[in-house]
Amino acid sequence: MIKAWTGTQIRAAEAPLLAAGQGPALMQRAAHGLAGAVARELLRRRGRVYGAGVAVLAGSGNNGGDALYAGAFLARRGARTTAVLTSGRWHAGALAAFRRAGGTVLPAERPGPDLAGQLAGADVLIDGILGTGASGGLRGAAAGLVAALQQRTDRPGGSGPLVVACDLPSGVDADTGQLHEPVLRAGLTVTFGGAKLGLLADPGAGAAGRVETVDIGLGPHLDEPALRRLEPQDVGRLWPVPARHDHKYTRGVLGIAAGSASYPGAALLAARAAVATGVGMVRYLGPAQVCGQLNLVAPEVVCGTGSVAENRAQAWLVGPGAVADPDQAQRALDALGSGLPVVADAAALDLLPAELGPQVVLTPHAGELARVLAAQGVPADRDRIEAAPAEYARLAAGLTGATVLLKGAATVIASPAGTLFSQDNATAWMATAGSGDTLAGILGALAATVRPADLARAGIPEPDHSAAVAAMAALVHGLAGSAAAAGGPVSAEAMGRSVPAVVRRLLSLDRPAGT
Repeated sequence: MIKAWTGTQIRAAEAPLLAAGQGPALMQRAAHGLAGAVARELLRRRGRVYGAGVAVLAGSGNNGGDALYAGAFLARRGARTTAVLTSGRWHAGALAAFRRAGGTVLPAERPGPDLAGQLAGADVLIDGILGTGASGGLRGAAAGLVAALQQRTDRPGGSGPLVVACDLPSGVDADTGQLHEPVLRAGLTVTFGGAKLGLLADPGAGAAGRVETVDIGLGPHLDEPALRRLEPQDVGRLWPVPARHDHKYTRGVLGIAAGSASYPGAALLAARAAVATGVGMVRYLGPAQVCGQLNLVAPEVVCGTGSVAENRAQAWLVGPGAVADPDQAQRALDALGSGLPVVADAAALDLLPAELGPQVVLTPHAGELARVLAAQGVPADRDRIEAAPAEYARLAAGLTGATVLLKGAATVIASPAGTLFSQDNATAWMATAGSGDTLAGILGALAATVRPADLARAGIPEPDHSAAVAAMAALVHGLAGSAAAAGGPVSAEAMGRSVPAVVRRLLSLDRPAGT
């Protein structure tokens, strides 16, 4: 499991070490780790460090010191290093070390108009302007230089230098992931002491690239993480594997009230994904014509027309495609009031009762979350939510009492207790109609089958169980979609068909062969 902390937590963990005079040692560890990561990238890209061009953007604080010391390490390995001082102040010891190693230093005055072009010719550009203690974004000459570099640095299919962020990209809020433009998008972020929340939650995650964490000795001083990310082996260990004497009822029954005469496809996608995930049985409640279509593609689904109370299930999925259908709306309300685990998607998000529990998982995209928040008296629009998804997901969970899975490039899950998960396992090709219905089916199946005892043994407290299950579903959905896409277009139906193979791979992790 990947853990992340806010910048505030990291600074608090550093405080006793700094008070004990260990600041220089912390900086050397950070700089050495940064230099090592850059060297590995240079070896991978060009076969050697010697002769490579490395440019350092160094700010006035410790972040600039880390970057300058890293530049000195690389210069001693034969790299051609240049530092641009973006402030009239700098870390004196680091700058002296950089010069002693043979680095070229450009003056700390307003950069000339050709500087961005000069820096864009480097192999690697290290962004060490702002660190976790910065408030807001870049200003003045530094902002102008970064804005110019944004047009020249590496993009997919492009040719600029690899941008490596020192601790975090300048302008990314370490506590929230919000961006304060201009921000130089990194291909690699080397962060120190512990991953920062803002590097794992969008939009900061989209600016950070791949994240590597350098251990500088903060572990004993760190609080509980502010955010967690499940890894495939975590999900493999938590996956409910049937025992010898299990049967369809003991393996979990998922009730689905989805689809309508106008939108039957949502029910088909959700139900097929649930079956593919391995739930013992799927009961479908809805229009007869939808039942008929569903049984043609998933004959194992048991169709009915009764109420939620008349159909036993361990969990319910309500809402996908259930537009303008009063019977489906009533089933959604009944499920939400049943006390059972419920996945509430799409149309069900407009039917939420005043009181919900953490066993209810809401699965909105940003536009739908804006409506959920408006019903709670909180004005928000899609743009504001997408600028700070972790904050708004946590706010919505606290206001509704439900667990909130906010869909996006990096899916954020918030429990009403304040715990955050973030999963970034998907490909952009998955942004297609029906993808959310497939996710809802996977999540519904897991809500009916994942055992609370297994979650407890993994150290996940009971108030966060549904959030962890939602994170599992987001990971499986992302991996299944990525596998089905294989780098190109993909349909929601293909995502569902990929689920069993993904589950088999997850179950093979950390398990002896043949078990």
